[in-house]
Amino acid sequence: MNIREAKEEIKRTVRAYLARDPETGERLIPSERQRPVLMIGAPGIGKTAVMRQIAEEMGIGLVSYTITHHTRQSAIGLPFIAKKTYGGKEHTVTEYTMSEIVASVYDQIERSGREEGILFLDEINCVSETLFPTMLQFLQYKTFGSHKVPEGYVIVTAGNPPEFNRSVRDFDIVTLDRVKKLEIEADYDVWKEYALGNGVHGAVISYLNIHKTHFSQVINDADGRRFVTPRSWVDLSDSLRVYERIGEKIGEDFVGSFLQDPEIARSFTIYYELWNRYRSVYHVPEILAGQIPDGSEALRDAPFDEKLSLIGLLVSALNQAFTASEEALEAQRVVFNLVKEARSLLTSGEMKSVSQALTSLVNRESEQLGKDEEAGRVSRDKARTARLALARLKEMAKTCAAAGDGMADLKAAFTASEEARQAEDAHTGDMLTHAFSFMTRVFGEGQELVMFLSELSKGYYSMKFVDSHGNEAFYKYNKLLLLNDRRQGLRDELMEMV
Repeated sequence: MNIREAKEEIKRTVRAYLARDPETGERLIPSERQRPVLMIGAPGIGKTAVMRQIAEEMGIGLVSYTITHHTRQSAIGLPFIAKKTYGGKEHTVTEYTMSEIVASVYDQIERSGREEGILFLDEINCVSETLFPTMLQFLQYKTFGSHKVPEGYVIVTAGNPPEFNRSVRDFDIVTLDRVKKLEIEADYDVWKEYALGNGVHGAVISYLNIHKTHFSQVINDADGRRFVTPRSWVDLSDSLRVYERIGEKIGEDFVGSFLQDPEIARSFTIYYELWNRYRSVYHVPEILAGQIPDGSEALRDAPFDEKLSLIGLLVSALNQAFTASEEALEAQRVVFNLVKEARSLLTSGEMKSVSQALTSLVNRESEQLGKDEEAGRVSRDKARTARLALARLKEMAKTCAAAGDGMADLKAAFTASEEARQAEDAHTGDMLTHAFSFMTRVFGEGQELVMFLSELSKGYYSMKFVDSHGNEAFYKYNKLLLLNDRRQGLRDELMEMV
C-alpha cells in the first residue's frame, strides 16, 4: 500500500481501538487484543509526518520517539532498592523507576488534557541487542518493564526493510503474530499531491514529473550504496528556497548533500540550471500579468522537457498564490472572531479603547499559542496562521490608536483589511485566467493544455481556490477536455464493436 492508504488504515484502527460500548463504557476491543500497528517502509517515505497528520485530524495526542536513541535503562527505567514484607519478614527487592517513554505519555496527557492518543516508536526493528528483548515484550504486552502504556494510547511503530538498514533485526513469528503489519511503498503520485499542497519547490516537482524513477531508490553495487528518498527531495526543496532567498550559490555539491546518488544529483543540478534559465527567458510574472512575451510562439516546437518546465513554472507560481490566499482567509477568520470579542470588551466597559482591547487579546492569544505549541496541540501551519492573524491585529491596533481609538475606527480598520484580502484574491484569479490565455494562444488545446489542467487539478489549494472563487477559464477548458475525453471514449467503444 502507499502512505495515503496506510494513513487511512491507521485512522480506522485508532477509531476501532478507542471505541467504547455506550452502555458499559468498556472498549469494544479490549486493550490486550489491540495489536500494535507495525509500518514497514523505506526511510523518508513520510511515516512520521503521517502520524502528526493523523493526531491533528483526529484531535488526539501524539508522543513520538525514535527508539534507536534509547538505551535499555531509559526504556524500562533505572533499578533501585525497595523494602517489602513477605511472610512477616522484611526483604530488600529490586524495582524500577518509570520508563522515560511511558512517563512522557503521562506528561503529554497532562499538558494537552487529552487522555487518548498515539505512542509512535520509529525504527522499532533497529534497536540495540540489549534493548531488543524489551521491544518484543513491548509489542506483545504494551509494557516497558513493569510499567504499562496508558489505556487510551494506541501503539504505532515503524521500521525499515533490511535492504535499507544493516542493523535491522528480524521479528520472529510469535512477535509478528501479535502486530498489525502494514507494508508501505513509495508512490510518486501520492507524494506529489502532498508536494503541491505544501509548497515543495517547483523545480523539484517539474524534474520528478520527467524522471519519476528518481523519486525513491536505493542501489547497492560494486560502487557502493547510492540512495534518494522522498525526504531527500523535501529537504532539498526547503533549502533551495532559502538559498535562493539569501542569494547563495546552488551547485552539484549542494544538491549532492541531499540526493546521495551522484548521477541523480548531477541530473537535477543540470535541470535546475535550465529551470532558472527558462524562468528568466519566459518571464512568468509577465505571463501571469496578462502579457505574451516576444518569441513565445516558438515554444510550440520546443522539446517536450522544455514545455514541461514552463508548465511547472506557471503551476508553481500559481500554487504559491493559491496557498497564500487560503492562509490569508484562515487568518482573517481568526481576526474576525477576535474583533468581535474586542467589541464586546468595549461594549461591556472592560476596556476603554480599541487599541487597549486588541493589544490585550493579542497578548492573551500569543501566550496561549506558546502553550499549545509546547503541548503539541497545534500544527506548524495553524501556528503560522495564528501568528499572521495576530500581526494583523497589532497593525489594526496601531491604526485605530492613530485614528481616534473608537468603535468606528475598529470597523474601518477591519473593512480595509478585508477589502485588501479580497483584492488580492481577485488578482490571483486574474493570474489564473492569464495563464490559460497564454497556454491556449501558444499551444492551442493540445496536450500541453491537458498537462497544465491536470497539474492544477491535483493541487489541494488550487482546487479550493477555484471552488471558492470560480474561474470561467478553468471551467471552460476543463469542460472542453472532459467532453473530448468522452468523445474519444465513444470512438474507442465503436471501434471495438466494428
